[in-house]
Amino acid sequence: MTMTTAPRVRRPTRLVTTGVMIGRSLRHTVRNVDAMIMAIMLPTMLMLLFTFVFGGAIDGGRGGYVDYVVPGIILLCAGFGAASTAVDVADDMSNGIIDRFRTMPLRAMSVLTGHVVASLARNLLATGVVIGVALLLGFRPNADVLDWLGAIGVIAVFILAITWLYAAIGLAARSVEAANGYGFALLFLPYLSSAFVPTDTMPSWLQWIAENQPITPIIETIRGLLMGTDAGTRPLWAMGWCLVIIAAAYLWGSWLFARRARRN
Repeated sequence: MTMTTAPRVRRPTRLVTTGVMIGRSLRHTVRNVDAMIMAIMLPTMLMLLFTFVFGGAIDGGRGGYVDYVVPGIILLCAGFGAASTAVDVADDMSNGIIDRFRTMPLRAMSVLTGHVVASLARNLLATGVVIGVALLLGFRPNADVLDWLGAIGVIAVFILAITWLYAAIGLAARSVEAANGYGFALLFLPYLSSAFVPTDTMPSWLQWIAENQPITPIIETIRGLLMGTDAGTRPLWAMGWCLVIIAAAYLWGSWLFARRARRN
């Protein structure tokens, strides 16, 4: 009697499993219309608030404040949109879906990558809508095609960085509610930057904080590309901060994921 062996099942590659998880996250994004609307509406409402309520007092009634405030609103838009990643990751870790993925020939770490890529696509779309609203309100950048491409590139790298950070926060949080709270706290950083007022108008101790946190060089880089202002060495600082955040968040998230997997 001869014995037959079952054919060996090859484990899917990381590229395949990541593609599957990206598709899963994109489908969730399409279905969660409320979150998408809020990611667009909240920054738009803030832009309207700062332009029409505070703008006259800040720029002396000259009406040009919208040109100054839009780069900061763009980053707020990205932050609001990316914050939902922390909630989505925390929900995945608490509802048992990760345990189900481990029983399949999948690379479970691809779940995080799926969330991040879907967030990048979602937030770039939301950013485009916010820029469109800004143009209707009188935003008049003097950027050429290369400047626009550079600004979009900086925005995309920032979204990637902040989303990986939110993904790691979602892993660190003990519950979906905690992930939501931790994510919301990070949204205050743009208010302590040059997003809405020049840093030299702040008290000296606060000015130092605003100048040396990651958001300010990113905003000034976008502002320089779109409005032609002198950004100095800030583009280098902006890219440096983004790369450091991406690397640190990815390593932190990988460690947290492995740690929680061992516990389960």
